[in-house]
Amino acid sequence: MAEDFKVDAYSVEGNVNYDDLVTRFGVQLIDDALKDRIKKDAGSLHYMLRRGIFFANRDLNWLLDKYEKGEKFYVYTGIAPSGSMTIAHLLPFIMAQWLQEKFDAEVLIQIPDEEKFLAKRDMKLTLEKTHELAYQDALDIAALGFDPDKTKMFLNTEYASKIYKQAVRVSKYLTFSIVKDAFGFGNDTNIGTLFYTSTQAVPAFLKSVEMGKNVPCLIPLGIDQDVHFRVARNAIDKLGYYKPAIIHSKFLPSLKGGPKMSSSDPDNTIYLSDAPDVVTKKVNKAITGQQSTIELQKKFGGDPDKCAVCQYNKYLFEPDDKKLEAIFEGERKGTLLAGEHKKDLASKINKFLEDHNKKKEKLRGSLDSFMLIS
Repeated sequence: MAEDFKVDAYSVEGNVNYDDLVTRFGVQLIDDALKDRIKKDAGSLHYMLRRGIFFANRDLNWLLDKYEKGEKFYVYTGIAPSGSMTIAHLLPFIMAQWLQEKFDAEVLIQIPDEEKFLAKRDMKLTLEKTHELAYQDALDIAALGFDPDKTKMFLNTEYASKIYKQAVRVSKYLTFSIVKDAFGFGNDTNIGTLFYTSTQAVPAFLKSVEMGKNVPCLIPLGIDQDVHFRVARNAIDKLGYYKPAIIHSKFLPSLKGGPKMSSSDPDNTIYLSDAPDVVTKKVNKAITGQQSTIELQKKFGGDPDKCAVCQYNKYLFEPDDKKLEAIFEGERKGTLLAGEHKKDLASKINKFLEDHNKKKEKLRGSLDSFMLIS
């Protein structure tokens, strides 16, 4: 039987069944017992954990065992630049910032400025361009509220002397067969892309190298990126370091109902660089779970699970659970109509972007305090 959906490191297609995906990838759900444990250790539970947006994990119980015995962990995440960041890109960074705040964790952010240059066939996307975009991404990330004393970012091409030696060690245990099978690479895949997973693995144990002892690492990421560490964790273990723990997020859907917001689909995506009128225009075209007419919507109500507007509130723009439930209930009962629904979301997004851009401008002259350069 053909798969009804596909999730890999480079594409997401079809209606994703996350329960099925857990089985396929061999990860574990973040169940109520684990949520209670996180809440006990952190003092609270992030809404993305409460709502199941971050829904799966690898070795999170092990990481908390270590933490409860006095071994602090650090957080590692990252982004490969190819254009303006989208609001979907924010999910792992928002979680990383929360983990920093609640667990007093250091955060290490990798910005692999070579990855999209290697992986994409767009000849206009030069290495110089991805390098420029990487610094724009770094500014967007810093503006999310990270502590500069406990947060460091680096570009792969600028930090190569620190990471290349360790990447070579990882690569010794990653055969062509392993990488080809995991990613579906073919004979036309360039060797830079084949090596990339080795480079991406390094920050997951780099702190252990620097400290001369094992230091636990936690990686928040979208579940499509799990494959990189699914193959690298065994190599890291063979090198004598702790395997990183991972927490996986679901995908923010596209505005028109696709399984994942994609930066390569501008009409279905909200970029952090979008002007207010552009945001409003895009949101007004978003799919809702409502009936075809006002009369039918008032009579039968809609389906918030199929509504991009409801989902964007759930994922990013309504952290208050009671207010979110009121939005969902208004959709179900037909008391919340599409026009006011979209107007409210566009207002929230534009307010967020306005505040975010102000924070970026304040940081523009001090970004160097976050950056590692070898």
